[in-house]
Amino acid sequence: MRPLVLTALIATTLAACGPTAAPDAEAPKAAATPAPAPAPVAETPKPPEAAAPAKEIPEGECGDQSKVPAEQRLANTARWSTASEQNNFGFDVFRGDSEKGEFAKLTKEPIPGAGTTDETHDYSYRDDTIDPCKEYWYYIEQTNTNGTKEKISPVFRAGPKRRPVGSPAPQPVEAVKE
Repeated sequence: MRPLVLTALIATTLAACGPTAAPDAEAPKAAATPAPAPAPVAETPKPPEAAAPAKEIPEGECGDQSKVPAEQRLANTARWSTASEQNNFGFDVFRGDSEKGEFAKLTKEPIPGAGTTDETHDYSYRDDTIDPCKEYWYYIEQTNTNGTKEKISPVFRAGPKRRPVGSPAPQPVEAVKE
């Protein structure tokens, strides 16, 4: 039996900060579209001890987004690809509040798999039930046609999309010289 082969498994790109369009409820499987290549930029190399500047997280409202129209909610989107599949019934996405914490299944029904195929397939799941000021942890589980389940991704982190209004901006982390 051939194992499920994952490529760019967690190109688990989590959606960037900002409103994203609501997914089509009837089509949870979505093909990933490659982003245009950025124009080359001449950059001065940084010394190894220089720390990368902290990404600016915008201020905004925190908490439940259920009263916000679905197309305006901030979301985390997990994306993964398979190079081939063997007896794949589908995928479930799990979320927790910590890397080690308890995880809850988010998908009401499995995202349909491709069965048995040697073709590449791209999948995604948009989680718009988040508090945009919190970080979350996710993983993907596959269910085979015989009912066996297998965790197919490492646990991955989605950082906060915004910070509470009036809170200080994160300070850059400075490298320690030895």
